[in-house]
Amino acid sequence: MDFTWGVATSAYQIEGAASEDGRTASIWDTFARDVVGETGDVACDHYHRMPSDVQMIKSLGVNAYRFSVSWTRVQPGGRGPANARGLDFYDRLVDELLAAGIDPWVTLYHWDLPQELEDAGGWPNRDTAYRFADFSSLVVDRLADRVQNFSTINEPWCVAYLGYEHGVFAPGRRDFGAALASTHHLLLAHGLAASQLRILGKTVSIPLNIGTATPASDDPLDIAAAWRADGNVARIFLDPLRHGRYPSDVVADLAARGHSLPVQPGDMEIISTPIDLLGVNFYFGQDFAGRDPDGNTVDAAGQPVVREIKPDVPQTDLGWPITPDRFTTLLLRLHRDYGWPLVVTENGAVFPDHPDADDFVEDTERIAYLSAHIDAVGAARAQGADVRGYFAWSLMDNFEWAEGYAKRFGLVRVDYQTQRRTPKRSALWFRDRLTSAP
Repeated sequence: MDFTWGVATSAYQIEGAASEDGRTASIWDTFARDVVGETGDVACDHYHRMPSDVQMIKSLGVNAYRFSVSWTRVQPGGRGPANARGLDFYDRLVDELLAAGIDPWVTLYHWDLPQELEDAGGWPNRDTAYRFADFSSLVVDRLADRVQNFSTINEPWCVAYLGYEHGVFAPGRRDFGAALASTHHLLLAHGLAASQLRILGKTVSIPLNIGTATPASDDPLDIAAAWRADGNVARIFLDPLRHGRYPSDVVADLAARGHSLPVQPGDMEIISTPIDLLGVNFYFGQDFAGRDPDGNTVDAAGQPVVREIKPDVPQTDLGWPITPDRFTTLLLRLHRDYGWPLVVTENGAVFPDHPDADDFVEDTERIAYLSAHIDAVGAARAQGADVRGYFAWSLMDNFEWAEGYAKRFGLVRVDYQTQRRTPKRSALWFRDRLTSAP
């Protein structure tokens, strides 16, 4: 079957062992402790249970597993030589996966910036991009003999805007200018790592969280608001990657607000280093209006209103609208406008899980969600979109960032007291679904 079926996780969300074998603190260790009130210190204890977790992955019948590498486990403090014990863990993980017939897909960065680099300025500091390139080379040098697929930076929009503008993710800063600088430096970091990977002949991707921005009506103000929203979330990343430039309308809007992106000569050539796949992390689509609830068309800063409106559809337990039809629309748009082969690197949902006495969960809502979105991928493929894989988020329940342990995305239930893993009904359904491409 010429289609990749997989499950996905990230290091901080599952590994635990936060202070073992030389690992130091990341911004998520700090933010989780100080803001969330729950931490990934233990999480799913994957660091100690990795071999049995790989066997669990194998039991699902997937042919790929997407995981991320903990920066501070491999390079404590974000500078200097590799920590051998940290790299050894990923060495063993790759070997276990290959022995089980599972293709490892390595994500180099999934949000766990070393705290020391944040103290030195974080992603708004240009030097962080070069520190990331150094870290990437340590990982790639060890794993490239057995790993073909590498992703660079997971969801840079979340890193830049949830972390540096809105303050709801680590490091918890609220500074729009810092978010803009982070956007550019995250893209630069991607390009620097992608250049290294291309020299080695590796398959390079970057996973972006992309929804759809739909006008709330055919009012020209709503159409303009949706285009602005698309520019601020999607095109600000897609256009530099594909075309080597930021969208002119986004640049103009930023200038009207007194801001600009910190581009230096040669940056855009690095950022537009060719990639082999675009990773698509899809959870929901949004509607946008160009008027606020009182009918105003400009905000307090004198800028055009861009107001998000949730579509009137059922929602997940995170309050996210369920919009599989828009998933098809998105995949076709990416295929038409940008032309990269696509892989769905994340897709999944939180629903209230109710385990029985044996810890089994009859999660029929999650099955319905996954089924509808996999069908949406199939519909896009049938209309010509070059979609080559689908990774369900997530393999198992885990530390869900700012939500702590309250929300569960997993196909596999984790009892955090005992660390017992129990496949949910959705895991069994997913296993049985993987008999053909969507």
